[in-house]
Amino acid sequence: MRPEPVAVILAAGASRRFGATDKRLARLPSGRTLLAATLATASVVFPRLRVVLREDDDPVALGLAPDTPILRAPRAADGLGASLADAFASLAADPALAEAPAAAVLLGDMPNIAPATLVSLSDRAAPGRIVRPRHAGRPGHPVLFGRDFWAELAALDGDEGARRVIAHHRDCSHEIGVDDPGIHLDVDAPDDLAALWHEGDD
Repeated sequence: MRPEPVAVILAAGASRRFGATDKRLARLPSGRTLLAATLATASVVFPRLRVVLREDDDPVALGLAPDTPILRAPRAADGLGASLADAFASLAADPALAEAPAAAVLLGDMPNIAPATLVSLSDRAAPGRIVRPRHAGRPGHPVLFGRDFWAELAALDGDEGARRVIAHHRDCSHEIGVDDPGIHLDVDAPDDLAALWHEGDD
């Protein structure tokens, strides 16, 4: 059997646009919290996964099972790039992931990504490849990063995400067409959550 990629769920952001409440605990029509729903979807396809949290986060209080594999992001307050760097430094140093060819980076506030999209990404995992899904003419999430790019991701800082890494390796970047509007649907503000509830009423 070929080595399986790992899923990395980023959930260490401050979520300031959502207001005073922790959006990771926002309840979806399914009854799950936002973060737990994202994790449940990822776990259907990725047996190996890690959830990235801030240092002071309590995973159980966030609705995660006690045995959920957690990565801490000490520099989460510095922005998304810093959280990514903390996460990928830990991934690269983890002996349990020594054979993992790639890591799929999922945002913890995107619960509507279709499992078929995740399967398509996982099937294309390779150390020297970056893969993104594309729907309605534009790319979305998650992004699968081959192991060859982990060192660059571990060197990110501040609030800049991984776009610079993708742009620097256009020859290794691939997009796959998917019939999945969920790759663009993230819950940044209360109105985004309300839209999910209205979808559930349809």
